[in-house]
Amino acid sequence: MTRILLPTDFSDNSFKAISYGLSLFKEEPCTFYLLNTYMPPVYHTEYLLGSPGQIGLGDMIREESKNNLNELKEKLEAEFKNPLHTFITHSAFNMLTEEVSHMTEAEKIDLVIMGTQGATGAEEILFGTNTVHTIRKSKCPVLAIPQGYDYKPPKSILFPTDYEVSYSEKKVSALLQIAKKQDATVHVMHVFTQLELDSVQISNQNTLKGILGKNGIFHEVENDEIITAINKFQEHTTVDMLVMIQNKHTFMERLFIEPTIKKIGFHVKVPFMVIPQP
Repeated sequence: MTRILLPTDFSDNSFKAISYGLSLFKEEPCTFYLLNTYMPPVYHTEYLLGSPGQIGLGDMIREESKNNLNELKEKLEAEFKNPLHTFITHSAFNMLTEEVSHMTEAEKIDLVIMGTQGATGAEEILFGTNTVHTIRKSKCPVLAIPQGYDYKPPKSILFPTDYEVSYSEKKVSALLQIAKKQDATVHVMHVFTQLELDSVQISNQNTLKGILGKNGIFHEVENDEIITAINKFQEHTTVDMLVMIQNKHTFMERLFIEPTIKKIGFHVKVPFMVIPQP
């Protein structure tokens, strides 16, 4: 049974992300963990010391979180009516990234699905802060759903890679599960700056070909920046999902630390899965 963590702040954005996850896995037995984390808005020293003005505030916020989670669970059960799906609610006094890390290990989570939008609603922001930190710290794949994205079966998946990381069925299991269940085409795109792959890259490429089998199509793109290559690819080929392995030496790390990234036109408009590098 697939175990999926669904963080929520009870916004429309997070509900859309949850709905996407339930639709994506509608034919598979799943346990969905609905997670809400909370911190008192005046979380200062006096709160920790039990100041009279703060007594009971934590209890009120905790009860509100639990009640909202139960309402969300009932709403999802009523709207989706899927006997293959089980929901477990979890409310925690913690930072989101810390609780996601804890639950991923404690509940053996296979995938985290969450919305991308930050609190400002500014279109030029690539991801909200919580999403960025969750992706960077998560030890299991994270699937980020853009704000307002309506579910459609992911029949065409773009998987940019430099072939500098090793592949195994376990490492790309989340991608493989979706590709096979949806009978999707995985477009593996290699942007190269040298004439030939080295021996390690060739070995990794062959391994990936074996893992993907008939679902994989392999592309070579010459001398483009990876972001430019992704944008160009989407101009001539429909892409329903973007998947990348987080490699701290290459694009994935730069994606989240370079503030100029938004200036060159990279905006995630489709669901984006990030697979951690062990």
